[in-house]
Amino acid sequence: MIQPRDDLALMEGYHSPQVDVPVRLNTNEAPEPPPPGFEDALVAALRSIAWHRYPDRSYRALREAIAAAHDVAPEQVFVANGSNEVLQTLCLTYGGPGRSVAVFEPTYALHSHIARITSTGVAVGERREDLSLDLDEVRRVLAEAEPAITFLCSPNNPTGMVEDEATVREVLDLVPGLLVVDEAYGQFAPWSALELVGDDVPLVVTRTYSKTWSMAAARLGYLVGPRELVAHLDQVVLPYHLDAVKQAAGRIALQFEDAMRARVATLVEERGRLVAALRELPVDVFPSGANFVLFRPRGRDGRAVWEHLLARGVLVRDCSSWPRLADCLRVTIGTRDEDDAFLAALEDALR
Repeated sequence: MIQPRDDLALMEGYHSPQVDVPVRLNTNEAPEPPPPGFEDALVAALRSIAWHRYPDRSYRALREAIAAAHDVAPEQVFVANGSNEVLQTLCLTYGGPGRSVAVFEPTYALHSHIARITSTGVAVGERREDLSLDLDEVRRVLAEAEPAITFLCSPNNPTGMVEDEATVREVLDLVPGLLVVDEAYGQFAPWSALELVGDDVPLVVTRTYSKTWSMAAARLGYLVGPRELVAHLDQVVLPYHLDAVKQAAGRIALQFEDAMRARVATLVEERGRLVAALRELPVDVFPSGANFVLFRPRGRDGRAVWEHLLARGVLVRDCSSWPRLADCLRVTIGTRDEDDAFLAALEDALR
């Protein structure tokens, strides 16, 4: 049997356990499905699809809808199969052998993983003890590595911390190449780097439909950036990469923006309730601007607490083996009933 290339041989894939439990709070999905009107509109749209024809290669209608939502030009929007494919296309276009990306751990694991599978080097910087971004460390890494791409995740996954505008602006002034701000959870945060995007700015902001739009099953993500950059990505991505159903779903979802904003507000309120309850327990809680919360049980083995929760039918993300996150667990904000079940199971685990 033919073997994969040498640099992939020892590489581990990115996995999130999928366990059949009553309360699944480990993958930062929306706790509710899209509104019923979305499903009805999508079913109606399916009837008009010419199934024997290829989809619109330029996905023009979807591009225009996303552009209108962010008050940018359609030529500034690139869409792909989940934000991960957006990130992969960026690395294929601007990374590769002899080039590198910069990441600051702990952060989203797929930034490094995608870079490596595209044969792009990874320069790793460390965050401060409180897991906030250390600008002195950013300066060191960028000066030494001169990365083609610098990744910031805001809100950061798995910590939940939001990079403020002043920090993003300073990093933007420092990068020797492209700054990518991953805003998969951006709708939950108080501000967005989308405000800084422009044709003469080496910045892109990535977003996903998976979280606030309740469309994780659709695998749809996008970025907003300079026109020239988007044109380069269009040259690299495979032809007809977005099927007609996905294009219709993405376009129709944007018609329900009011419902999305209401759900975001509800989840932010529920996040506040959950954080307040966690602070009554013997755990350290990290500040979050996302739809999840990172916490560390005090004086307890994180993996043991995770296993106790699982035995009670509650699945959260075990982050205890990730860089700088010994004994840490991450819980997605769910429905009130799901969060109550989690809190009860956690309180029992900490006794």
